[in-house]
Amino acid sequence: MKILMVNKFLYPAGGAETYMFGLGNFLKASGHQVEYFGMDSEDRCVSNTIDCYTENIDFRNAGLSDKLKSSLKTIYSKEAESKIGKVIENFKPDIVHLNNINFQLTPSIIYEIKKHNIPIVQTVHDTQIACPNHRMYNEQTEKICTDCFGGNYMNCIKNKCVHGSALKSAIAAYESYYYHKRDTYNLVDCYVCPSRFISDVIINAGVKKDKIKILHNYCKSYDKLKPKDKSRKYALYFGRLSVEKGIKTLIEVCRELPDIEFIFAGTGPLADLCNDVSNIDAVGFKTGDELTELIRNAMFSICPSECNENCPMSIIESIALGTPVICSDLGGAPELITENTGEIFKAYDKNDLKKKMLKLYSNTELLDKMSEECINSSTNTVKKYSEAMIGIYQSLIENKG
Repeated sequence: MKILMVNKFLYPAGGAETYMFGLGNFLKASGHQVEYFGMDSEDRCVSNTIDCYTENIDFRNAGLSDKLKSSLKTIYSKEAESKIGKVIENFKPDIVHLNNINFQLTPSIIYEIKKHNIPIVQTVHDTQIACPNHRMYNEQTEKICTDCFGGNYMNCIKNKCVHGSALKSAIAAYESYYYHKRDTYNLVDCYVCPSRFISDVIINAGVKKDKIKILHNYCKSYDKLKPKDKSRKYALYFGRLSVEKGIKTLIEVCRELPDIEFIFAGTGPLADLCNDVSNIDAVGFKTGDELTELIRNAMFSICPSECNENCPMSIIESIALGTPVICSDLGGAPELITENTGEIFKAYDKNDLKKKMLKLYSNTELLDKMSEECINSSTNTVKKYSEAMIGIYQSLIENKG
């Protein structure tokens, strides 16, 4: 099978790219042909046969004149439309798998793909289809926002949702209006949603329900896990240190539980708040084996998000490593927790979070039982995920008109 993977960034910029590269590598190892299309850059680490990509657009850091020049390109990119056509003509894929395309590549490429009668799959990494800012979060109020739901995209401009800029917000609002007015998103044959939460969001935004498949994200397989090192009892937070991640609430709870040691692994705008809390060990950004060991040996990890996360990898990785998770009740996070793999608390409620922490901290027997259940229940391997994805591809290819 020939699969064309499409994403705005073709280097490891974040979770969407990690997901795409992992899936692409497994598909290649399974004998399928995989090529990539997106923006060119010095950091690009994947390719297509004819080395055809769009120019690199850095909309966040552009000056005013560049913003004005690129504004139309971020709504409808004739360059991306033309160049993906050339890649398709050369590679002749059986399926095109979209990831993050808005602003830099734009949904205009969907029209070109459809001209070639090729089925389209898109993995839904964020809430872009429903929210012009793709986050459902208002930076000014530091609250979840659904003001644009129902097509009320003018609220994006009113709230200056995109980087605090009226111009960028206007462009994003018009992009949402333009593609919804043309029902472009329903030209995609299948949306792979990592959570029921995100599927509900895009269905409410107009995507047809029969186009939805729910597949929780995958993570690395961990064979023959070593027993936990219990010489240091600690609770772990790993991720971005910012307001929407619930860090302020978590730090308040840390202050009220001085007998529990907390390790914070990550960086972000609120990093300095950890400095004067004696029971927080802020170790900075960690990755690879160092992060794996931190997760594996923790009593439990904490995902206190105060925003709607789709399918947090921190939860999937913790469970795979045998570490129970305490998470907030927002977004897709609670879907990943069962009765014996973690606890769910009411978002923003520090007393409920504190209660759940004390429940696990004070019961070693319960923690051991939950750790074992985490390992037994972790089935989100790239192999299993890829097999399910191949099944989706094959079904669409067999049924294409």
